[in-house]
Amino acid sequence: MASPSNHSSASLTAEPSAALSGSIAVPGDKSISHRALIFGALAVGETRIRGLLEGEDVLATAEAMRRLGAEAERHADGTWSVHGVGVGGLKEPDQPLDFGNSGTGARLVMGLVAGHPITATFIGDASLSRRPMGRVIAPLTETGATFHAREGGRLPLTLTGASRALPITYRLPVASAQVKSAVLLAGLNAAGVTTVIEETPTRDHTERMLRAFGAHIEVEDGPHGLIVIRLTGEPELKPCDISVPGDPSSAAFPVVAALLTPGSEIVVKGITLNPHRAGLYTTLMEMGGDIEVMNQREEGGEPVADLRVRASRLKGIEVPPARAASMIDEYPVLAIAAAFAEGETRMLGIHELRVKESDRIAATASGLRANGVKVHESDDGMVVEGRGGEVGGGGHVTTHMDHRIAMSFLVMGLAAQKPVTVDDASMIATSFPNFTGLMRGLGASFAGRAQ
Repeated sequence: MASPSNHSSASLTAEPSAALSGSIAVPGDKSISHRALIFGALAVGETRIRGLLEGEDVLATAEAMRRLGAEAERHADGTWSVHGVGVGGLKEPDQPLDFGNSGTGARLVMGLVAGHPITATFIGDASLSRRPMGRVIAPLTETGATFHAREGGRLPLTLTGASRALPITYRLPVASAQVKSAVLLAGLNAAGVTTVIEETPTRDHTERMLRAFGAHIEVEDGPHGLIVIRLTGEPELKPCDISVPGDPSSAAFPVVAALLTPGSEIVVKGITLNPHRAGLYTTLMEMGGDIEVMNQREEGGEPVADLRVRASRLKGIEVPPARAASMIDEYPVLAIAAAFAEGETRMLGIHELRVKESDRIAATASGLRANGVKVHESDDGMVVEGRGGEVGGGGHVTTHMDHRIAMSFLVMGLAAQKPVTVDDASMIATSFPNFTGLMRGLGASFAGRAQ
């Protein structure tokens, strides 16, 4: 497998487009894809996966599972099979684990390795190497793992797992599904009960999938609105057949493009509307977006539906800070929708965006200003002054190697009065392979060399 850390720079321009139309299926959910590979590697037997996201982030996790002793294979029909080694059965990798741009993969696998008596080195691309890992290092150290990292807990780092992992009780200092999942993964190979306490609900794919694989996990309401998650360690995980639904974070881009481009009507099929992931769609509907939820069903323990989206006149709103955890990755593209809305849209309580693939608050604000939109930036949020559908565009946007910044401003260019150029679209493949091809199929106009 080629290193996921290598990209060639490629600018891309989105041009004002005619109405978008058609029916699409977006790539499989990234969060669920990572976890399917990881839990498959811990089960005894063969796990079959349909709809796995084959973006670079997830492929990096697949390669990490191979280096830790599992077998992960893609079949000609697009399905995957993972032959696991069982909880406690990981082998020590003979090469560094390269996670490219994937913070999710790196943090979850740190939790996995922390519970096993092996040593592994974690590396990533320049962007991932700037991101703080201290938030997972702190609780994993309590389990008995040791870390040698760059200043600030940054990659590259070497992790030696506990010789006998300790079950811990950990109260999350920030709302983070990645930290929660890392602690639970470490607890799988600990004798006893590992407890995680949340103040704010975060995406619960780990808890849902642990149950599906046969682990004993309880989620209860605690005092003062807290959520208490208890996992009994040392289970024998059983293999599963997993169908990965469409990623709501990826669906956000064609959905917002259709809302903003006059005359558009599209259908996005089969995305998960897990309540811990659907905050953007609630917000867009509150802004006046014409989004119809159709064919609701359940697949693999996840709520799934199709969305019919029609072009709409949006109005600015104040997004409740409590909603941030359910849409944290979608704020850049929400800011694009806000730019076309009537009035101000206030987005606060989103300091977490400062430590994503880029400082997404700063990158989004800079891109908006480059395209004639006024935005007021604060430590934990931004206020966008909507232009009522009349966004000038014409700007050149620096993406800072961030796939969501790149896709968000390409969406802007489709609905703006002048084209919008992003300096580098090559990293879009980390989460959304063939983004440009899928969007072109709906009628979007792009010019450039990316993908």
